[in-house]
Amino acid sequence: MYETYFGFKENPFTLSPDPRYLYLSPQHREALNCLIYGIGEKKGFMVVTGGIGTGKTTLCRALLAGLDGSTASALIFNPDLSDIELLKTINQEFGIRMVGRGTKKRYLDGLNAFLMRNFAAGKNAVLMIDEAQNLSRSVLEQIRMLSNLETVREKLIQIILLGQPELRQLLALPSLRQLNERITVRYELKPLVREDVRRYIEHRMVMAGAETNGVFTVGSYALISGLSRGIPRRINAICDRALLIAYGRDLKTIDRRIVRAAVKDIGPGYLTETDVRRRTILILLMVLVAAALILVAGYDGFVKLLD
Repeated sequence: MYETYFGFKENPFTLSPDPRYLYLSPQHREALNCLIYGIGEKKGFMVVTGGIGTGKTTLCRALLAGLDGSTASALIFNPDLSDIELLKTINQEFGIRMVGRGTKKRYLDGLNAFLMRNFAAGKNAVLMIDEAQNLSRSVLEQIRMLSNLETVREKLIQIILLGQPELRQLLALPSLRQLNERITVRYELKPLVREDVRRYIEHRMVMAGAETNGVFTVGSYALISGLSRGIPRRINAICDRALLIAYGRDLKTIDRRIVRAAVKDIGPGYLTETDVRRRTILILLMVLVAAALILVAGYDGFVKLLD
């Protein structure tokens, strides 16, 4: 709705994980390089964790988009699968055709045959599983078994697990020790720092076709950073709503007032813990001051009665 008004060719703050809009902050670049290294060196298991909306899915989409024809890839979005459903989905993603009724052994045999042909052709294979914190222990054990598909010297398939911080806790369980010990590349994505928030916003506007920046004021950048906690998905939501409000008010600049209005529209869930804590402390102080005034007034009244 506001794209033409602000000179954009498309919505710069859509919530979909479009790899074209990936902003390579120092940590996102490092995470991407770690994964590229792990794939190239055939390290087997890799894990990337991060809070909700920190850019894990966009990162893996960008990684997939950058792979050339020498690497076959499979991406699984929905990890709520049984072990046999997982194998079936992996085979489908790699384009492995199965005739007749599929069993776990048939799926494994088909996958192994595909990987051996792939290896003989001098190619690599990558399996990415998003939202991996939702995988059951039995499915994780099945994934561990996939790492046994290897030659004497190399892994036939590289497996990347992407998930929320709970994934680290899950992998730390004693029952998954064998899998955890096979993970050779790990990276934790954290929220963007304030300066990267500004660069992130500007990057997305330029990618959307804006010829010039200056839509957001310096103060608005700082406020967005604080209210979003540096989480890209929240930054997108706040900026999108702020642009819509500015468009509705026929304004060309987003200041702190517009940002506050945007967050109010979205809901209080975008307030930071710091803001909530400050408000709580302020309310408590006000209550204490009021109580003190009442006590003082009561004491003065008591003294007057004595007089």
